[in-house]
Amino acid sequence: MHRKPFSPLLLLLAVALVPASVRAETAPPAFVEFFQQLAAKCGNAYTGALLKKPDFVELFSGTEEMQMHFRRCDETRLEIPLHIEDETDGSWNRSRTWILTLHEDGLELRHDHRRVDGSDSANTMYGGFSVGEGTATEQLFQSMPRTEEAGEFRGWRIIHEPGQRYTYGTTSLDGYIIAFTFDLSETIEAPPAPWGHD
Repeated sequence: MHRKPFSPLLLLLAVALVPASVRAETAPPAFVEFFQQLAAKCGNAYTGALLKKPDFVELFSGTEEMQMHFRRCDETRLEIPLHIEDETDGSWNRSRTWILTLHEDGLELRHDHRRVDGSDSANTMYGGFSVGEGTATEQLFQSMPRTEEAGEFRGWRIIHEPGQRYTYGTTSLDGYIIAFTFDLSETIEAPPAPWGHD
């Protein structure tokens, strides 16, 4: 599905043309507020951990440290690397970057996965578009391939509680399947660049 990039300039122009009496009651769509609140964290990094996973998933131990970094931001795109500690040797897996793009009618979430040498992983840039307007603190994204395979909704949910928590994970309509949570009450030193990024 192709969507037109969001234009903040057009939004400001449109708002300016609305009478002041009406403008006071007009707010940007919830997904725009959601994006703007995340963009305000540009440059900040936070620590986090696994919140939930099924017993059969062995990819995470549940005790490793995680870090997220609002590394690159502009008016329509956020790049947020996810760094995961390797508890066996103290190194870090820097292969994952979440990419959020703001469009005129919603948000797009993509997962940029890289190998240590910076090349694309076999499975990369998968994702989907937001479902409905959402709220200023919660957005749901649908994966059409995963939904078709499962025969029911599959995708990702992001909950942003400003100054408190950021929670991300794969989800069904019943709730999170795998989830990570990050403490937004205190910033940490920014981690190195993710693999494949300058």
